[in-house]
Amino acid sequence: VAAAQAALARADWAITQKRVVAPEAALVFDTLRREGEFVSAGAPVLTLLPPENIKVRFFVPEADVGAIHPGRAVRVTYTGRDAALNGRVTYVSPRPEFTPPVLYNRDNRAKLVFMIEAVFPPGVAAGLHPGQPVDVTLEPQE
Repeated sequence: VAAAQAALARADWAITQKRVVAPEAALVFDTLRREGEFVSAGAPVLTLLPPENIKVRFFVPEADVGAIHPGRAVRVTYTGRDAALNGRVTYVSPRPEFTPPVLYNRDNRAKLVFMIEAVFPPGVAAGLHPGQPVDVTLEPQE
C-alpha cells in the first residue's frame, strides 16, 4: 500500500510539473507548438500579449510629424465600437519610411511617412486585436 501511495504521489507530482499557468490574463498572440509535439524544457509554447502591451501604430506624412510628440492625445475608432478609445503617443520614429504599397488612406499623397505608436490606459485596449484597421485622430494640442 505504501509503495502504491508513493507511486501515486510521484505521478501527481509529475503531472503538476507539466502544468504551466500564464503569469497574467492575456491574448494568445501566437501558438508555437501543438498537442503531441515535442517541447524541450524551458521552450515557449504560446506567445501572450497582455492588454497593457497592446498599442496602435500609425503613420503620418513628413509634413505633419513635427506637430506630434510623446504625450499627445489621440482618439482611436474602429468598426464594431461606437465610442472612441483615448490614448497617448509614446513613440515618434526618428527615421522616415517610404509609404508601403499596402498602406491606403485618404491622405496618401506623401511618399515619406513616420511611424507613431500610441498606448492606452490599462484595460482600455482589451478590445483591440493585432493587425486590426483603426482610424486615428490627433486631439488638439494641450
